[in-house]
Amino acid sequence: MRILVVLLTIILLASCGQNKKRVATDLTPFQKKMNEDFKDASKSPLKKKDIKTFEGLDFFPYDSTFLVQAELKRTPNTEWFQMKTTTDRLSKERVFGIVTFEIKGKSFQLNLYQGEELMQTEGFENYLFLPFMDNTNGFLSYGGGRYIDLDIPKENIIEIDFNSAYNPYCAYNDKFSCPIVPSANYIDLEIKAGVKVFVKEE
Repeated sequence: MRILVVLLTIILLASCGQNKKRVATDLTPFQKKMNEDFKDASKSPLKKKDIKTFEGLDFFPYDSTFLVQAELKRTPNTEWFQMKTTTDRLSKERVFGIVTFEIKGKSFQLNLYQGEELMQTEGFENYLFLPFMDNTNGFLSYGGGRYIDLDIPKENIIEIDFNSAYNPYCAYNDKFSCPIVPSANYIDLEIKAGVKVFVKEE
């Protein structure tokens, strides 16, 4: 009987240990910066109750497979359009160009977007927006897709690091208005890089 009690205790402790969220210590500069911002109440998109229990975001392990050199085809004559968001707000955007790249032997094309409002904002004149969806959405990553921030390159090659892919703020708090990923920016592959789905602490 005593042996049975000891075994049950060990199993229970092991189960608790597995369920406890582990906070990674070997984070990249991008990951460290994100965690710092999320812990800072003046910057964090988290709800107040979530900030209190926040220890760190979950990230996929850094994988150089998802750091790609993409060919950029600029599209200077594209018209401005109203990109839908998760609220009634519309974001005036245009397709700045099309990027072509390979991951794991497969070729992909995505649209790079430029926002009219940000173009006129100091410090964001060269900002480009890369929203995308992939086969981890709704399972390992946020169901609505993820974003990557980029700058206009001088040449027609642009480095895209999917390890810096992050969730839109509405993944953490529905008070935010987030651009909806256009269907053209779907990657038929599991992009196991960047920020994972946010699981709220109970």
